[in-house]
Amino acid sequence: MMDVAIIDYGSGNLRSAAKAIERAAVETHVSARVSVTGAAEAIAAADRIVLPGVGAFADCMRGLAGLPGMIEALEEAVMRRARPFLGICVGMQLMATTGREHGDHPGLGWIPGDVVALEPGNGALKVPHMGWNGLTIDVAGHPVLAGLVDDTHVCFVHSYHLRPENTRHVLASVEYGGSLAAVVGRDNLLGTQFHPEKSQSAGLRLLGNFLRWQP
Repeated sequence: MMDVAIIDYGSGNLRSAAKAIERAAVETHVSARVSVTGAAEAIAAADRIVLPGVGAFADCMRGLAGLPGMIEALEEAVMRRARPFLGICVGMQLMATTGREHGDHPGLGWIPGDVVALEPGNGALKVPHMGWNGLTIDVAGHPVLAGLVDDTHVCFVHSYHLRPENTRHVLASVEYGGSLAAVVGRDNLLGTQFHPEKSQSAGLRLLGNFLRWQP
């Protein structure tokens, strides 16, 4: 039985994410126990870790750091023990070095880069970037993107985006007044700017791939 821990730090629609992962486990025949928890010891013991997020970068980082022992547990489980990790929306952005929303704020520093405001440069494109948009797969063959192809549509809601220093960390992108990182990753880390739990069959496929992923 695989233990999948979704971090509860007061941000994001956690129940929706949990239900989507539970459904993806059933559809991919993975035996998984999904928990929503703010306990550092549960994160340290989990086989896979999911960090959702909705809201401002600094507020989310403050909420995460406010859980006793959580940052240390994440560093141990994810960076030293290489447990598969998925960040969703602001959870993906928190992997960056710096968030530049309402000042500069340090992130986890796992994906070097900064989180900056969307500036589409086109009056027809509104901020936030909200709704369905098509992916461009930049790194073919990544196991978590299996079955997703160019122009697979997924659901976005964001006003800021992660700009990685290393373009090789961009696994898939989306066009919105320019190319933006839609999926980032390296080693055992993965992050999606879109919401898999809101992206119907494409989102369930990605979540199922994440559950079976052996980085």
